[in-house]
Amino acid sequence: MTSSAASFERRTVASLASLYAFRMMGLFMVLPVLSLYGADYAGSTPLLLGLALGGYGFTQAMLQIPFGMLSDRIGRKPVIAMGLIIFAIGSAVAATADSVYGLIVGRCLQGGGAIASAIMAMVADLTSDESRTKAMASIGASIGLSFSVALVVGPVLAGWGGLSLMFWFTVGLAAMGLWVLMSWVPTPAVSGVRHRDAGAVPALLKSTLKNRELIRLNLGIFTLHFVLMAAFLVMPSILESQLAFPREQHWMVYLPLLLLAFVAMVPFIIVAEKRRKVKPVFLAAVILLGAMMGVMAIEQHQRIGFLVGLFFFFMAFNLLEATLPSLMSKLAPPGAKGTASGIYATCQFLGAFAGGLVGGWVLQEHGAAVVFEVCGLMVLLWLLAAVTMRSPRHLSGVQVPLKQAQFASAGQQLAALPGVVEVVLIVVESTAYLKVDPEVFQRDSLADIRRAC
Repeated sequence: MTSSAASFERRTVASLASLYAFRMMGLFMVLPVLSLYGADYAGSTPLLLGLALGGYGFTQAMLQIPFGMLSDRIGRKPVIAMGLIIFAIGSAVAATADSVYGLIVGRCLQGGGAIASAIMAMVADLTSDESRTKAMASIGASIGLSFSVALVVGPVLAGWGGLSLMFWFTVGLAAMGLWVLMSWVPTPAVSGVRHRDAGAVPALLKSTLKNRELIRLNLGIFTLHFVLMAAFLVMPSILESQLAFPREQHWMVYLPLLLLAFVAMVPFIIVAEKRRKVKPVFLAAVILLGAMMGVMAIEQHQRIGFLVGLFFFFMAFNLLEATLPSLMSKLAPPGAKGTASGIYATCQFLGAFAGGLVGGWVLQEHGAAVVFEVCGLMVLLWLLAAVTMRSPRHLSGVQVPLKQAQFASAGQQLAALPGVVEVVLIVVESTAYLKVDPEVFQRDSLADIRRAC
């Protein structure tokens, strides 16, 4: 790749990652403050606040795959722009709301700006096969960064001007995203192309939904975001009412704990990927997450105990948030990564919706300790399903464009190449999808096959 092409791709990925980050930051900023400031809205109850907190997840889950497919038809930029506008409208509705019902409508509209699939498809449109994996990883990193920044910025903005200021700030993020989209993101030369490793394919939905290994991961991401939403319904009020941290200063609690948790997580990521210990590290993180639910339920009146529990909660959450997509990528069949990603993301957002709704009901009927207990039970069920997962092989995906005349013999030729583990030929796309061992496979070995006719 030439230096100019590499520079073009870096700018493209940075621009698209910022779009994703702006939107996710706007969604996540509500987490540490809604249960505190939402109680002042007319009609507020823990159940309805839980619905407001997780409501975006339902509309996001319902629309993100259809939005991705729509972008195949009318283009990526129009769909992304439409999603950002819907997100801005939802934020404005929430900013002007004076009742909890207005908050719920605003949050559901925010989720309606479901641009994740379209952004991923655009990344595939604008990057080469060789750099696409790193590009997707950059998008994932932007999500993790937006989560951490949101937990710090949310309490600061709410302390200055309540939830209204925070939602108006989110409108500004959406406007900034539109400017980046129009000013910095290139328009793909070819539109309407579906990349099987970046977007859902309707014909593959049924088989991908029935894949047992992927079912375990979908259950995992559902549970992880269920726990996140339910826990944040009670943690901010515990920090304020039980542990005497003023709500305006909660960012001072979250910031050092998030930084320390990130530093503590990194060695385990290295062990998982470099030393091929993904499954043990993954299972240990699930156990840690569940254990911290018990710790925070017991220690909710003790500063040190609760903060220790919160630190390990952040560590386990961030570790699992990084590990689960990696596992999904490794376990998805060739040519089905985009479909698996779409289903995975849908389960993630459904988990956020269910966590807010169920967590709110449990808090209203039984109190904070039982919310943590329900979360712990959910994690235990996840652990029982995850224990039997197979250890993933560290494989990479490769796409090989082929001529129609090559398909009769391409399957055997590609399968015979050193490092090729699995081959799927898609005639209508003139493409072969490979799973390869990156330590053995050499891209140069494809040259003779591509030249053959």
